[in-house]
Amino acid sequence: MNRVAVLAVHVVVTGRVQGVGFRWHVREAGRRESLAGWVRNLPDGSVELVARGDPGGVERLQASVRMGPAGSRVESVSVEPMQADGSLPYPFTVIK
Repeated sequence: MNRVAVLAVHVVVTGRVQGVGFRWHVREAGRRESLAGWVRNLPDGSVELVARGDPGGVERLQASVRMGPAGSRVESVSVEPMQADGSLPYPFTVIK
């Protein structure tokens, strides 16, 4: 039986990442890569996201997050692997 590799990550991004279209940027990147997951603003001004899918797609999403959209300034990106269960929304979405 062939098993498809799946990677899941929890990411927190700091810098100028709210009020600049950052969540939309992440949502579009997640959908482009056919990932499950979500992105949201945190009260401290950072952005949090969880993504699950093909390891190459998750890596490309992380690269997109590190660049950010025009007008943003990413200062740090914390990435932690997590259990790749099937409970994340698909397609990738913004949650409030």
